Amino acid sequence: MDKPLQNRVAVVTGASRGIGRAAALALAEAGAHVIALARTQGALESLDDEIRAKGGSATLVPVNLKDLEALDRLGAAIHERWGKLDILLGNAGQLGELAPLAHIDQPVWDEVMAVNVTANYRLIRSLDPLLRASDAGRAIFITSGAAHKHKAYWGVYAVSKAALEALVRTYAAETVTTPVKVMLLNPGPLRTNMRRAAMPGEDPLTLKTPEELAPHIVKLALPSWTETGKIYDFTQDGKVIEPQPPA
Repeated sequence: MDKPLQNRVAVVTGASRGIGRAAALALAEAGAHVIALARTQGALESLDDEIRAKGGSATLVPVNLKDLEALDRLGAAIHERWGKLDILLGNAGQLGELAPLAHIDQPVWDEVMAVNVTANYRLIRSLDPLLRASDAGRAIFITSGAAHKHKAYWGVYAVSKAALEALVRTYAAETVTTPVKVMLLNPGPLRTNMRRAAMPGEDPLTLKTPEELAPHIVKLALPSWTETGKIYDFTQDGKVIEPQPPA
């Protein structure tokens, strides 16, 4: 099929740049109507122009994900217009500060946890009934190898991604008897602004791009996707990993 996501509705957070922008374009090109969330109105309008130029459609939602009441209103608005949600891509994230844990200021910690963890919990709370109303709801959340590597100075980001993984795997367990499939996606190092901030001395031309990742996100969003509660590892060519508990 040319449009495997035709007549499906997708929410994408952090849609104005990087992985979110590439995913929004790919989902729209596959036929989905994209509800694009980001803080910057101008960047969203640029995304909308590109989606429309390719024959797709989008709804723009300028919002700060820390506005939790706005996320509740989002669910109500989607229910009123479509009555369902087929795809949720929880992509937006904050790196915070690379520093010893004892040196992290409370506002930095709070910001990272608010965006990387709490916002995704509130999105699940707001959008879960809509995903269950779909014949094949798909929820995808961007994680990181940092959640498992526990490298020095990456503490606040690593802790937030470990918490996100626990959140998402719990949601997967709670929806296992429904048509909803819930996946974590580890993109690995990509040519993004966040990666540049974390590794300023790295040659970005040695990294894969968000555009190379985007078709894999479309794959996870398809009604034919059957796995849930696992990690899709882009660094291993899309290997699906079953997280292992301690022995």
